[in-house]
Amino acid sequence: MSTAKDNGGGSGGVFAPIIPFAALLAAMMSLAIGTSIGKSLFPHVGAAGTVAYRVGFSALFLLTIWRPWRRRYSAPEWRLFAAFGASLGLMNLCFYLSLRTVPLGIAIATEFMGPLGVALWSTRRPRDLGWLGLTLVGLALLLPIEKTGSRLDPTGMAFAGSAGVFWALYIVLGGKLAQQHAGHSIAIAMAVAAVIVVPVGVFSADAALLDPRFIVTGMVVAAISSAIPYSLEMVALKHIPARVFGTLTSVEPAIGAVAGFFFLHELLSVRQGIAIVCVILASAGTAMAARREPDPMLNELPPA
Repeated sequence: MSTAKDNGGGSGGVFAPIIPFAALLAAMMSLAIGTSIGKSLFPHVGAAGTVAYRVGFSALFLLTIWRPWRRRYSAPEWRLFAAFGASLGLMNLCFYLSLRTVPLGIAIATEFMGPLGVALWSTRRPRDLGWLGLTLVGLALLLPIEKTGSRLDPTGMAFAGSAGVFWALYIVLGGKLAQQHAGHSIAIAMAVAAVIVVPVGVFSADAALLDPRFIVTGMVVAAISSAIPYSLEMVALKHIPARVFGTLTSVEPAIGAVAGFFFLHELLSVRQGIAIVCVILASAGTAMAARREPDPMLNELPPA
């Protein structure tokens, strides 16, 4: 499509086709690493304090980058921004609360049920029943029903499931904002999320949030898990079809599991590993079987 790609004999022309895919992979890795670093703050400021850092600093970063105040918005737009931001904030809060007792890969896989459910609900084709069945198998394997040493915490799993519900709501509301500037939408939404989440973190962590060491780490978490992934995904979305994008992002639970292993020393049982694989396959299958590409706005906004 691009003459630069066709005619360029330099290294840029050779590597240009893989740059978008490399950007997307880097975005997913950055998100997983940022979340892993964030979990290391739990002993010091707690889960609510950590998400306050992430959402609060992310809001500052995004507002500075996009400067959404340069235009005016109608009352209905503000109501939609408020609902969108609330779902974003509650999604982040529930997800981080789940990480207190649930391994990162499993939390991501459970949360992934939200967007997967939205995709399955919107298609209603017979073949999608197979992907739904595979999803249910994965969920059943993850549910804390076995009485073994690898039993998952019910409260943590409930928080992860709630994060998935808010992620689904976030996707639906994001679709309604498709005509808005993506950067402005996410900046305003993150600001609304900060208004909801930061007071909870302050109440939970109190003066510990003011420790300069933790503030610096919190800023790193916000940058690595929000600012950098958003930017990299925008690069990827310019060149990767939305359906392919959705398929590739289905490996996020696996990346989360690997990040949890290396950074948090979290080990998964064989049963839990199989469950994550089921979720990945169901997500990939649903994305590949889609008859039409989803709204780019939905892909532009990564999970917690």
